[in-house]
Amino acid sequence: MGPLAGVRVVELLGIGPGPFCGMILADLGADVVRVERPGPQDARATGSDVLARGQRSVALDLKSAEGREAVLGLVRAAEVLIDPFRPGVTERLGLGPEDCLAANPRLVYGRMTGWGQEGPYAARAGHDINYIALSGALSLCGNAGGPPVPPVNLLGDFGGGAMFLAVGVLAGVLHARSTGQGQVVDAAMVDGSALLTAMTHQMRAAGMWGPRGTNILDTGAPFYNVYRTADGGWVSVGAIEDQFYAELLDVLGLGDHELAVHGRQDRDCWPELKQLFGDIFATRTRAEWAEAFAGRDACFAPVWELDEAAAEPHIAQRGTYVQAFGVRQPAPAPRFSRTPAGIGGPPPRTGQHIREVFREWGVPAPSFSAEPTSR
Repeated sequence: MGPLAGVRVVELLGIGPGPFCGMILADLGADVVRVERPGPQDARATGSDVLARGQRSVALDLKSAEGREAVLGLVRAAEVLIDPFRPGVTERLGLGPEDCLAANPRLVYGRMTGWGQEGPYAARAGHDINYIALSGALSLCGNAGGPPVPPVNLLGDFGGGAMFLAVGVLAGVLHARSTGQGQVVDAAMVDGSALLTAMTHQMRAAGMWGPRGTNILDTGAPFYNVYRTADGGWVSVGAIEDQFYAELLDVLGLGDHELAVHGRQDRDCWPELKQLFGDIFATRTRAEWAEAFAGRDACFAPVWELDEAAAEPHIAQRGTYVQAFGVRQPAPAPRFSRTPAGIGGPPPRTGQHIREVFREWGVPAPSFSAEPTSR
């Protein structure tokens, strides 16, 4: 099932972006085997470990000789390995790129870090907020005159990290299948989040981008913004083009308003125009505005909370969210016409599949008495 059916992935379990990459590959049909420390994982019992869905688990002590040899056995049968640790950790375990590529020269060795494998920060600790701060991406987020606002951990961990790792390992698999040569993929969140700013750099070079919160796409423009409604909700407006802006003004009753019609292109008018729009949106509830804009091409949408989004008619019809294993969660994406992606199963219990994985992959199985260790 899925376009990656038959692709075998060994994921050395970490947190955040590594597991998210594993989830993406599993949703697309890859056989993703998580290698994790022996021990209980309480979140699995309720199905709430969404990032573990559709994957299998083997529990191994990577600090033991037997655990190391077991992982190398899996590596010989796999096409991809995901390493989520800081530079040097897998080398010390005897599972670094040199060790694994010696065991399987066709292997794509995907490394997921914040700072990358080299550079002054490579050995430092960090989190999403730090990586996107150093890349410059965080400086773009927030209102004028205010501090940068982290977009939770979407921009570094997941957008700049896991998604680029997924693209990188899949490109590596294509190369390995055509040449027989594996390689190391260095996916650093600082690099990926910088690449996500490519269009902003283009706009700056064209003289179209100024300080944070003063631009078309960062809440500077009144026609690309969010507004509070009478019931305390929020609505979004993205009416950049002429025809959409005209629709917006028509619904707001501003089709003949001098400032609204002629102030759009004058940045000096934006604060006053933003206040005008805000005052009008504050007169109705979010639901009333959704009804007013129904069927109108004004680039408008209500801002739903996560627990509301699944019930929105468009989202519901597309099945963008699904209920699986007792937990509402995003459905796999993107969609394929011939090889549909899907959630392959519930989050596994730690070590649940150790016997079947080694049997199915044709790898000599280790003993099953490994105890939890600290790493």
